[in-house]
Formats: sequence, C-alpha cells, structure tokens
Amino acid sequence: MNPIEINNVFKSFKDVKAVRGISLTVQAGEFVALLGPNGAGKTTLVEMMEGLKKPDSGEIFIQGKTWQKQEHELRKIIGLSLQETRFSEKLTIFETLRLFASFFNLGDDRVDEVIELTGLQSKRKSMTGMLSGGQRQRLALAVALLNHPQILFLDEPTTGLDPHSRLDLWCILKSLKEQGKTTLILTTHYMEEAESLCDKIIIVDDGAIIKGGKLEDLLDDNSTNLDELFINLTGKTLTEADEIS
Repeated sequence: MNPIEINNVFKSFKDVKAVRGISLTVQAGEFVALLGPNGAGKTTLVEMMEGLKKPDSGEIFIQGKTWQKQEHELRKIIGLSLQETRFSEKLTIFETLRLFASFFNLGDDRVDEVIELTGLQSKRKSMTGMLSGGQRQRLALAVALLNHPQILFLDEPTTGLDPHSRLDLWCILKSLKEQGKTTLILTTHYMEEAESLCDKIIIVDDGAIIKGGKLEDLLDDNSTNLDELFINLTGKTLTEADEIS
C-alpha cells in the first residue's frame, strides 16, 4: 500500500481553479519536493492531503484511508509543520512539547527523544518567546515528529533561516530519511533543499503537475540543473515566480 494516492483531484475557489485534475502516487519512505510559485496550487494540494481542505472531486487516500471516513485514525499517523507555527511564548520548549505529547497520550520519554533528535537539549528550559528563528523551526519539527508520523508534511521549513540554521535542519531530516520509516512531502522555495533532501521532484504550475520524477530523469541537454529546468518549464526563476504571485 502506497502512503499517498491522489486520483484526478480538482479544487476551485469561486472562479479560481486552484487544482486541476492532479494525480500523484508517493511510495513508502520517499522524500518528495513540491516546487512551484505561490498561486500554482501546491499549497492547496498539500492542504487536501493533510485533511485541511476537501477536494471538489477526485480521491485522496492516505495509507489507504480517506479523510471523510477515517479522520481520527489519520490524525494519529501524520505530522505537519506549517510555515509560520506559533507557540505560547510563556512556555518552555519542554513544556510546549509535553503539551502536544499529551494529545497523543505520550509521556516525557518521547519528549526527551525529540528534543535530542532536533538538537534542542541546551534550550529545553528556554521560553519559546526567546528562541531564534532556527530554534523555533526545530521546535516546530519536534512537535511534528512527536507521534512517530508515518507521513510528514513540511511547508517551507527553512524559509527565513540563516544558512547555518538551514543546514542544521537538513541534517535532522537526512537522519530521519536514513531510518526509512517516514514519508516526507516538502514544499520549498530553495532548489538546493529539494536537490539535497528529496528522491522525487514535482513541479506544479497553474493547478497542474507539469513535470515530476527523479531529478536525474528530469534533466536533459537544455536543463542541466533544477534551476534551469524550472526556468525552462515556467519561464521564470522560482524566486521571481514567488514575487510575481
């Protein structure tokens, strides 16, 4: 059973066709990057996978289950980190994680595990309001990992981070990938992030997948790297596309 199966999904908002007939299969343990400008439909697609939005038509199966019939079961097996995750600034890292762990009936042992996994040991007693941007992103990832998720959704997890903090987060995700127990859906605006972390690249524009597969299979004589491929397919760089949208 594949962790994610999407069959001919459509989603519109008034006159805007956000997703137009997308079909996609993600295999167990795969790390998949979704690339595309804002407004391309990738965020809407991910939110439907996460159960935050309902498709107008088509089917989405997560581990063979649907959000319409098995939402409670699916919430137990996914983890997600949004681009701007906010926490109570008057709680420490440990207190924040213990609060979220209680939602899954998890104890302090698991809290200690994710603190170590995300390199937050020295900050466990720090108030979240005092954390740097990189530390906040590590905390958001720690929350997403608490329930040992089979499928992890990360929405631009390193946007706004300095290069050192970005590399730290990459190392955490690469370690997770080596364990082979988690499937990742990653949206990012950094080409090098997609190249470094992901097995498969999916380029979305105008509500549809315009190219997808392993990076080495996508490149050709006209596109020798991911930046060139994106420009040739969309007519602009990812940064320019983001600014225009």
